[in-house]
Amino acid sequence: MFHLSVVDHIRLSFATSAAAYQRHAEAASRLDRVSWYTKVALVSLTGVACVLGLIALQRGHAFQIAATIAAAAAFVGSAGYIALDLEPRIYAHRSTAARFWLLTEKYRALLADVHDQVLDAAAIADRRDALMQEARAVFEHAPPADRQTYEAAKTALTGAGRKGYSEEEIDALLPESLRRPKGAVA
Repeated sequence: MFHLSVVDHIRLSFATSAAAYQRHAEAASRLDRVSWYTKVALVSLTGVACVLGLIALQRGHAFQIAATIAAAAAFVGSAGYIALDLEPRIYAHRSTAARFWLLTEKYRALLADVHDQVLDAAAIADRRDALMQEARAVFEHAPPADRQTYEAAKTALTGAGRKGYSEEEIDALLPESLRRPKGAVA
């Protein structure tokens, strides 16, 4: 028979929140890098077009063609960058990561309170349920899913091995005092 204690459930929810934080932070960082490199490339391409235009004033037809091609490439690149509109997605992932970080800290605090035995069973269940509702709200307002965001969410919800989180993965996210003792039954 399958048995999942309240503490096991809290630990799994903690791991899911921590993984979601990591994935959203990684997505924000990745999109921010793409945005930065695109801006640098566009400025460089525009600069090349300007230099070629200046050279074309003195050297002739071949440089005029090259300047036109560089200017057109800069225009198309700028239009593509504007159409992608990465800034709102970057902000959404950063905001979601921050909310998951706070949720992770709340789960960690609940695990510490359970470990220190300062809460009774009803209070533990109430706090767990409140945190689950908060997690639902964060997931509900998370950025829309593209393929990479979908993969990040799938990993966050199922663990690295796609079969859930192992005790070792969860313990790696917790301080030593909250880790499950070696050989303890889950």
